[in-house]
Amino acid sequence: MAEFYDTHAHLDFPDFADELPQLIERATAAGITRLVSIGTDLESSARAVALAEKFPSVFAVVGWHPNDAVRAPKDFRAELRELARHPKVVAIGETGLDYYRLPSARGGTAPEDSHVKARQAEVFQQQLEVAAETGLNCVIHTRGECFDESLRLMAPFVKKVRGVFHCFVGTPEQMRRVLALNSLVSFTGILTFKNAQTVRDTLAAAPLGSFMLETDAPFLAPVPYRGKRCESAYVKEIAAAVAQVKVCSLEELSAATCATAREFFSKLR
Repeated sequence: MAEFYDTHAHLDFPDFADELPQLIERATAAGITRLVSIGTDLESSARAVALAEKFPSVFAVVGWHPNDAVRAPKDFRAELRELARHPKVVAIGETGLDYYRLPSARGGTAPEDSHVKARQAEVFQQQLEVAAETGLNCVIHTRGECFDESLRLMAPFVKKVRGVFHCFVGTPEQMRRVLALNSLVSFTGILTFKNAQTVRDTLAAAPLGSFMLETDAPFLAPVPYRGKRCESAYVKEIAAAVAQVKVCSLEELSAATCATAREFFSKLR
């Protein structure tokens, strides 16, 4: 059986609270040998670390999600540095920008949008700084019309910090711009959706060694589980779809994606 990693899952979410050992067993049975649990704020990050301590196959990413940037402390770099010292913390994040859920989408005002964007940028900046200080890379979230601004904020750190643009749904040209920064992209079950031809086109253009696989569990379950709760075992279905698009064997895909993940997440073992 080909080995794969789930490089992005939210294992601390309540969706999995009652059956996490069983979820990890199902992932192992499907050949998914490493699971990376992603923090969304300091409390979530601490839970991810605790899961990494409990389960040998689980590793943690610590950070603050842009959707919650407004409630972030003014400066949380010290707390983040402390979390990042843990031997099973493999990256900083999930950080980045999200212009999809701005206040104006819910009847808010333009000044409210500007405030949220400014706080997201500040929170992203702090995490890039901690990543540079600790020698870790960043897991990056981009949703809405924020791709150019995300690259602009990353540019000063390009020689110290690499990013993986997770759940990537951009165009081939956007993917090439990410790779030009010595960063990576990562694909989810979205690529199995009937209406996701752009994602498949981007995947087809992405060289082996430039991307990783993830579930973003509990979200975005691939076909044939679409609409249900996603879990790490479903990387198996994602990998099968990727191998079909890339016209390669599962063994070739396993070797490339696992090596890419181990290189990017320097503490992944």
